Amino acid sequence: MDDFFIADEERVIAPEYISDDTDIETSLRPHSLDEYIGQEKAKENLKIYIEAAKKRHEPLDHVLLYGPPGLGKTTLAGIVANEMGVQFRVTSGPAIEKPGDLAALLTSLNDGDVLFIDEIHRLSRSIEEVLYPAMEDFALDIIIGKGPSARSIRLDLKKFTLIGATTRAGQLSAPLRDRFGVILRLELYSPEELARIVQRSANILNIESDKDGALEIASRSRGTPRIANRLLKRTRDYAEVMGSGIIDVESAQQALGRMEIDELGLDLVDRNLLRAMIENYNGGPVGLETIAALIGEESVTIEDVYEPYLMQLGFIARTPRGRKVTTAGYRHLGINPPFDENAQGSFESY
Repeated sequence: MDDFFIADEERVIAPEYISDDTDIETSLRPHSLDEYIGQEKAKENLKIYIEAAKKRHEPLDHVLLYGPPGLGKTTLAGIVANEMGVQFRVTSGPAIEKPGDLAALLTSLNDGDVLFIDEIHRLSRSIEEVLYPAMEDFALDIIIGKGPSARSIRLDLKKFTLIGATTRAGQLSAPLRDRFGVILRLELYSPEELARIVQRSANILNIESDKDGALEIASRSRGTPRIANRLLKRTRDYAEVMGSGIIDVESAQQALGRMEIDELGLDLVDRNLLRAMIENYNGGPVGLETIAALIGEESVTIEDVYEPYLMQLGFIARTPRGRKVTTAGYRHLGINPPFDENAQGSFESY
């Protein structure tokens, strides 16, 4: 059982930002919509909105970007600022602890500037109350004093664009969500789109990559550019030290194999999670808290990090009684699925 307790806060295939991404993301980010690969629907709509705002000499309407982590929400927000020709200010929901923190940010903005708030769903309600008039009327309502002598004053702000990003749009309060004029969902990328991103990144990193090598990396990147760039960086190390210095399909397969990332993008943690459910609970159903205790992780991490991709592949199903490993999950591990009396036909018992 000890082999199951291997969860790593900085997994190579984790879609969330990790410390190793700092330099590579900064250098590889595109700076215009024309350079930005993928998300064609969102890009086309943004082009129209930006062009219209520039013609009217107005700031762009407030924008909400939502979708899984690692898809380029921060990058797209920076591109909007570049396309509008204004300053780009970055913060996050957890970093704004008091209304005064938000007031300081808003009063420092110039006309048309873009304020980007990552993880905007984590803003406290008191902060949201300050944000509402700022978004609607470009004004701050400030309370001075306490008790009977307290009075409210309104401070005018310069017109700005708020871009919020979230991986949990459902947790955004309705009043806040309704104040965004543009709401865009970012979708997972296709392997072909990711291969184009890998080749672009390889060119910036001065490493030669052929089309097949880029596609091999892309196919194991879970539809996420952040993961693709991270795998490219580590495959480059292998190609330069152990290979010919060129990322082809053979060097990519060997490098990814050494990182224990299989052809579907699952790593050892994913496979051990499935195996633990099978070997300890006959594949389920298993409660979320039980799974968390089994692999030594928090339940929210299971739900947000591990589970979505396994469900997307059809390896885990949610049932009223808990999580269950599907027939596809068994077969991916090379384990015969148990007999299912509801299925057509039967399988050899596990």
